[in-house]
Amino acid sequence: MTAKNPTARLSRAELVSLSNDIRLACMRISRRVRFESDRELPPHQFSVLCRLEATTRTNSELADIERVSAPSMKRTTNMLVERGYVSRADDPTDGRQVILALTTEGRRALGRIRKHRDEWMLSRFEQLTDDERELLQRAAAVLAKVASE
Repeated sequence: MTAKNPTARLSRAELVSLSNDIRLACMRISRRVRFESDRELPPHQFSVLCRLEATTRTNSELADIERVSAPSMKRTTNMLVERGYVSRADDPTDGRQVILALTTEGRRALGRIRKHRDEWMLSRFEQLTDDERELLQRAAAVLAKVASE
């Protein structure tokens, strides 16, 4: 968009610049939320807890979802089991598999971390003007559309 005509179509170069700016801003926000608000768990462990929130899974399923190696996922889930956030049970249909489930303490940890993340974002939004918050509210819908395609 140009300053003279805000309804003018963006050139290809302007679209490339905009897409880069938005991508970088989203990445920076994501990184800051993850690393500045998560003192309890590293991001990869938090992600595994989220994957176990709705249903039980095997290490293989989690490795596929998270796109990591099976040994790496096993190390991650072992740490979560040691902390009491995840439980293990033998698979009744396949003795070679172990079923992983979120424990009550794991659910509590998810709640604490999510609350901390929300508070971190809220503290940033409170520093914005009403117009900036309104703009972000509209942008959130557009970004959700971009992310879903």
